[in-house]
Amino acid sequence: MPFAFLSDRALLSVTGTDAQDFLHNLITTDIAGLPEEEARPGALLTPQGKILFDFVIWRIEGGFAIEIDQPQREAFARRLTMYKLRAAVEITLVEEIGVTVAWGGETLVGGITDGAFAKSGIELQRAAGKQADGEEAAYQALRITAGLALSGHDFALQDAFPHDVLLDKDGGLSFRKGCYVGQEVVSRMQHRGTARRRVVIVSAEQDLPAAGTEIMAGAKPVGTLGSTSGGQGLAIVRIDRVGDALASGTPLTAADIAVSLTLPEWTGLSFPTETQEAET
Repeated sequence: MPFAFLSDRALLSVTGTDAQDFLHNLITTDIAGLPEEEARPGALLTPQGKILFDFVIWRIEGGFAIEIDQPQREAFARRLTMYKLRAAVEITLVEEIGVTVAWGGETLVGGITDGAFAKSGIELQRAAGKQADGEEAAYQALRITAGLALSGHDFALQDAFPHDVLLDKDGGLSFRKGCYVGQEVVSRMQHRGTARRRVVIVSAEQDLPAAGTEIMAGAKPVGTLGSTSGGQGLAIVRIDRVGDALASGTPLTAADIAVSLTLPEWTGLSFPTETQEAET
C-alpha cells in the first residue's frame, strides 16, 4: 500500500516576521531559497559541525513547519528558543501528532513534495496528521531504497557530520548562504574534500543482521549497519576503505553474511581508489 502513517513523527511551527531570517542563519538548509510546496531535509548542528537535530522543513502561511522525531521535538524547540533572543518569531508545538506519507502516484490533502526523495527519483508527499493507514515498514523500505538516512535508525545524533548522511547531496545543506551554527567545519570539509564517511545501500542474498552490526572488509571494520529491510539496508562507511577493498577483491561481510555496498546513484559519488586519493 503506497501510504504510511508515521506515528513517531511530530511537528512544530516557526512563524513571525523574522522566521525566515532566523532559520536561514541558524540551520543548514537554504531557507531563503526554499520553494513553495516542497519539503527539504535540514539539521541544526553543534558548533563542532555535528548533527544535533535532523528534520524536514517546508513553508506554511506565515512561516515554516518542521517535522522531527517526536522524542526530539521539545528539546529542539528549547534549543530554537535559546537562539531566539529578540527575533520576532513564535515557536509552537503542533498538537496533532504523526505524519502521513504517500507515494506511487497517491496524493494527500495539503501534501508537500519531499525534495530528498525526489532527488532519488521517488515522488513522495508528506502531510501532518493521519490521513490514511499503511505499514510504516513499507515506508522504511522505500527510504532504504532511496538511500536516505535518519537519526535513531542509521546514525546517532551528535555523532555524524552532514556530509556523512548526504545532506550535501539531498538539498539539506547550503554552501551559498552566510554563517550558521557549525558552518565553518562543514565548509572546510567541503572545500578540502575530506568527507570520507558516507551512506551506502547494503545488499545481501539473505536477511541482513541487526542494526549496529559492523561491516567488515576482510578482518577490518569499514562501517556500521543501520536500517534494514530484508536483504537491503543502509550503512555509514568509510568509502576510502571500501574502495581499497573493492580494488583488492577483499570480501565485504556483515556478521559473516556476504554483502555488496553501493553509493546511491543520485549522489554522483563513487568509491575512491588509492590513485584518486593520491591525486587529491
